[in-house]
Amino acid sequence: MSLKTIEISERLKILAASAKYDVSCSSSGSTRSNISGGIGNAAKSGICHSWADDGRCISLLKILMNNNCIYDCAFCVNRSSNPIPRASLTPEEVADITINFYKRNYIEGLFLSSGVFRTPDYTMEMMIRAVKLLRVHHRFNGYIHMKAIPGADPKLISEAGFLADRMSANIELPSRKSLALLAPEKNKDKIFSSIGMIRKGIIENFPAKRAKTPKFVPAGQSTQLIVGASPETDFSIVNLSEALYLRAGLKRVYYSAYIPVREESSILPVAPPQLRRENRLYQADWLLRFYKYTASEILDEKHPFLDLEIDPKSAWAVRNYHFFPVDVNHADYESLLRVPGIGVLSARKIIQARRAGALTPESLKKIGVVMKRAKYFITCSGRPAVQLIDQPERVRNILAGSTERSESSQLLLFPEQVLLPDRESYVSAITGDI
Repeated sequence: MSLKTIEISERLKILAASAKYDVSCSSSGSTRSNISGGIGNAAKSGICHSWADDGRCISLLKILMNNNCIYDCAFCVNRSSNPIPRASLTPEEVADITINFYKRNYIEGLFLSSGVFRTPDYTMEMMIRAVKLLRVHHRFNGYIHMKAIPGADPKLISEAGFLADRMSANIELPSRKSLALLAPEKNKDKIFSSIGMIRKGIIENFPAKRAKTPKFVPAGQSTQLIVGASPETDFSIVNLSEALYLRAGLKRVYYSAYIPVREESSILPVAPPQLRRENRLYQADWLLRFYKYTASEILDEKHPFLDLEIDPKSAWAVRNYHFFPVDVNHADYESLLRVPGIGVLSARKIIQARRAGALTPESLKKIGVVMKRAKYFITCSGRPAVQLIDQPERVRNILAGSTERSESSQLLLFPEQVLLPDRESYVSAITGDI
């Protein structure tokens, strides 16, 4: 192995580690197919650390091009004041590494980001040069996700949009006040300006999706919000996400529980990452995108934080207990979606299956309904699946796994539940069935 190879290997290790805190990536949704004489195909693969519709785990080379960032964001491991190993790759090295990894079947695409080196324009130019080498020189047609560097020239954002399948400009923190405190060099207006430029490019080039012309960010754009580094409520975060979906047309908003990356800080929490809160926000996100909930239904000023013990759909059901029970043999699709344990797929199966005959608790279980949650909120042709409880708080405690004790029973020294995501929570976060 040559000295140059060893050097690149070490730099790649540093830059891959520097990129792990950016979670704003997902399966592609892109239709960029191969061309004659080219290699790679985004239409059949996708992006790393995600699940395809058929259950495949799909892979991506996820690196920073440079972690020598000029910004000193308090929450970021790559901040300028942090004494970590620094490294960079040239555009030619990024392209060569991607192609070699692809040919060895290690990856199916590229997620390329970078710390802001010199200026936003210079950083964006280097990233574009690397992707252009892949697209033009190597004729690579696999999936590419590029970061948009806030503050970069609109012409550079536009050029990147015609090369990438997906782009993302990370908002990072939910409020302008928190961003000014923890990332004073960043400007929220510039971040939203980048999001707006990408949105505008997608709309203006939409007809190109039906023509043999270059496509602009065909897989849409995403962003990331860091949870727990600043004091914003879940109510404000969910409202921001709703606005991003409705007004900015984002494909995904990703939530990342803040991980302490510095030993001492007077402005950052030192508690362990809020993983359960992150998981609940993802579930609330599914309700926004696929279950036709509004942000004001999920949370309000009286309930500013998501219940950590039960999922947000169950929490809504408990707060709106008058809406239930729902008769699965007669209810419409929208009403079925409101039942905890009935997801988008199982609601469609219920509509189809009941045409052949009345459904029972046993048949619902075979369809895929999570009966341990749904049974408290449904009837089958007027017959309850279990004896219905008229006290919503008792239902909440049962769903949370709490055991009912008499007032004289002894309190436990250690709690029965550890508030970390369980297997069911992970599955629901991936599939969206809540």
